[in-house]
Amino acid sequence: MQLGAFSISLSVKDLHISKAFYEKLGFTVFGGDASQNWLILKNGDHVIGLFQGMFDKNILTFNPGWDQDAQPLETFTDIRDLQRELKARGVAIAQEVDESGTGPGSMVIVDPDGNPILIDQHV
Repeated sequence: MQLGAFSISLSVKDLHISKAFYEKLGFTVFGGDASQNWLILKNGDHVIGLFQGMFDKNILTFNPGWDQDAQPLETFTDIRDLQRELKARGVAIAQEVDESGTGPGSMVIVDPDGNPILIDQHV
């Protein structure tokens, strides 16, 4: 199963303090908008999203259709096909994507320990 690019989305208390901390670890700003309380940082192929006041828990994120540089892939497994396969494997979908649509879409599953996993297709 190809889930796409991986990142972790962290719910932070202070965006600027967290940004400064991760910069000390070698991360640099890759995207986002600090005025909207979110930034994407990158260190090699490792991607961390910092989000202040947007959600309660840290979220594992996969982006079907993107590589680790947020560039579109020529071929990838569409999120709707991923959802059908996950359902067939007995995975409960907490937030479903409309399977009749095309293009961008998102769904959420939750692991056994309550960690949300966002599958977020942008293409």
